Amino acid sequence: MGQTMFETEAKPYSCHICGRSFSKNSNLTAHKRTHTGEKPYHCEFCGKSFSRNSAVTYHKRIHTGEQPYHCEICGKGFSFNSKLLLHIRSHTGERPFHCETCGKSFSCNNKLSCHKRIHTGEKPYQCKTCGKAFSHSGHLLIHKRTHTGEKPYNCEICGKAFTSSSSLGDHKRVHTGEKPYQCEICGKEFSFNRHLKNHRFSHTGTPYPCEFCGKTFSLKSQLSLHERSHTGNGSYSCEICGKSFLLKGRLNFHKIIHTGNKPFECEICGKAFSQKSHLKDHKLTHTERTFHCEICLKVFSRKVHLLNHKHTHSDEKPYKCEFCGKAFSQSRYVSRHVRTHTGDNPYHCDICGKVFTYSTLLSDHKRTHTGERPYQCITCGKAFSRSSNLSNHRWTHARETPFRCETCGKAFCSKRRLTDHKWTHTGEKLYRCETCGKAFSRNSNLTRHKSIHTGEKIYQCEFCEKLYYKKENLTEHIRTHTGEKPYQCVICGKAFSRNRSLSNHYLIHKGR
Repeated sequence: MGQTMFETEAKPYSCHICGRSFSKNSNLTAHKRTHTGEKPYHCEFCGKSFSRNSAVTYHKRIHTGEQPYHCEICGKGFSFNSKLLLHIRSHTGERPFHCETCGKSFSCNNKLSCHKRIHTGEKPYQCKTCGKAFSHSGHLLIHKRTHTGEKPYNCEICGKAFTSSSSLGDHKRVHTGEKPYQCEICGKEFSFNRHLKNHRFSHTGTPYPCEFCGKTFSLKSQLSLHERSHTGNGSYSCEICGKSFLLKGRLNFHKIIHTGNKPFECEICGKAFSQKSHLKDHKLTHTERTFHCEICLKVFSRKVHLLNHKHTHSDEKPYKCEFCGKAFSQSRYVSRHVRTHTGDNPYHCDICGKVFTYSTLLSDHKRTHTGERPYQCITCGKAFSRSSNLSNHRWTHARETPFRCETCGKAFCSKRRLTDHKWTHTGEKLYRCETCGKAFSRNSNLTRHKSIHTGEKIYQCEFCEKLYYKKENLTEHIRTHTGEKPYQCVICGKAFSRNRSLSNHYLIHKGR
């Protein structure tokens, strides 16, 4: 009588394949399906099949949103009783499952099993599509949806879909403002558990100091990344050009420069991108959610890009070049500018081999090969290969010149032209020729000047291969092939291929 019913319960039903025993014949029948692969129970919503009737019942709650199990402490609802029991431990702090390797505790045995694989390195769940392996079956299931595009979890408030229930749960807090994670030291509340974990370091301090400079970090992983900035040890190197990176993800992005692979394609216009984030930004150009600069009319797909752009109109320029002292409104601009001094040209055209200082210049250049003109004026439909050309073109419709020189009062349609004009007053010439000592106000003018010494005609026409000393002469020449006439008379509408031709034409209207 000292033994319980559970200890003496008979299991007379055995599986003839693996030998496992069960107390009920129905449990044995369900178990056999793990060997045969039979799944007789189907979801009426999505058609997914299951080996057990109870499994399809639980699955349907994904579609119906039913949450019959509620926490008595905070009222949070759950689709399954097992998840409620796990959730209650987040309130009680109970963690009965311990890792014998490192001593870390967990609220459920499943989490402990997954954790142990950190020590063993075991990843038993492999994706049949791409071969990527995972330590947890749930992670594999979520990963598979990146191939199928399946997003079964929908927000009932805004309709946005997600690949996992946890992502949907996190998203819902955007609408509800719920902050279920509370700091036990100061009482501050957070929407996400990861934010609470990072916050706790504000109480414990930053226990990981850098042995080189003394800077401290709250996470050991952050310290490891920082120390590489001292040692110059980029753990991930590009096998094509040898460039090193601190993070594997950045190496993967870099490799696309060499391959030219653009796997992310817009389903609306067919334009392809090398990164998913760039495709997301591009898609916004098809919607009405665009952000316009009220000063220069430039259009942006994201509000953060518009805010960064507005700095170009303000007088604040806190970032200075260590070589020439030129100031910039953003740190990324000074980083780009420094390359004009160092001669660093990391972006190569895979068609003609020409090199560029910026990735944007490379993208613009490639369109001279493809003929692509993705920037279209919404007023007249005219298309341009560069967004800057479109911005300048818009002023032909607006007929405004908002950028005025405070010295002489002359007005310009773009800030770049005003900046170029100001040098006529200051006489500032930062770029000096090392051959003859002549100085120039713009680096492009210096580059053009150098060809006088070398005799090199560096600007070549891609249509007839004719060479020119000056880029503007090449630009004018190309219009003889394309028929482009960008300079239009605002009085009669007649268009010209050269600006000076338009100026001469205006004399007809003035009666001279």
